[in-house]
Amino acid sequence: MRNSSSILLAAGGTAALMALGLAPAAAHVHVTPDTTGAGETALLTFDLSHGCEGSPTTALTFTLPDELVDATPTAHAGWEIKKVTEELAEPQTLPNGSQVSSRTSEIVYTAKEPLADGVRDTIALSVVLPDAEDTTLAFPVRQTCAEGETDWSQIPAEGQSGHDLDSPAPAVTITEADDDGHGDGAGHGSAAGASQERVSDRQDDDDDSEAAEIAGYVGLGAGLLGLAAGVTALIRTRGRSKA
Repeated sequence: MRNSSSILLAAGGTAALMALGLAPAAAHVHVTPDTTGAGETALLTFDLSHGCEGSPTTALTFTLPDELVDATPTAHAGWEIKKVTEELAEPQTLPNGSQVSSRTSEIVYTAKEPLADGVRDTIALSVVLPDAEDTTLAFPVRQTCAEGETDWSQIPAEGQSGHDLDSPAPAVTITEADDDGHGDGAGHGSAAGASQERVSDRQDDDDDSEAAEIAGYVGLGAGLLGLAAGVTALIRTRGRSKA
């Protein structure tokens, strides 16, 4: 009987070790622009669905790239919003000819109720993209949680993909401007195509993560069933030999 108990304990320990290897893959903070044309006003939608190693999210701090002087945050019923400004070393002239001596450096969304791990939410910012084709703008996001935080700020090196990084910053690559400036021309088609490609990449990443997670749990279930069957057979065999 002692041997049988030992076998059961060993089986339980094996199952626990298997389960430890199946922690859900961390999902990145993604950004989807509705347009990427140079000089256009773009609505950037950031989405997330995971906390910090299971801890609920309490705040999100978006850092604007140096190329932008401001952004308009979208009101969100579940979050309080605050802009953080900084003084510029030298006044900057905007495309409309006006000058500014300060800029919005960060936009902070603070959750009125912590966002639970595994619950998806989106935050939207409206920005005027600079007139600079083929420029990639990174928007680092600091995710503060009830316990710990994650700084999504890593920038890919030359020839590297954001998929290779542990905590890449969401980024938008500016494309050719629309000819008519209203988003109805060929330029918008290329921008929309770039945006759709990012959505497809994000969905592929999420699908791969879900598939890997499901496969892992299926494997765990099969392993547990095999362990249970082996233990049951051993106990029966020992019972017959004692009889």
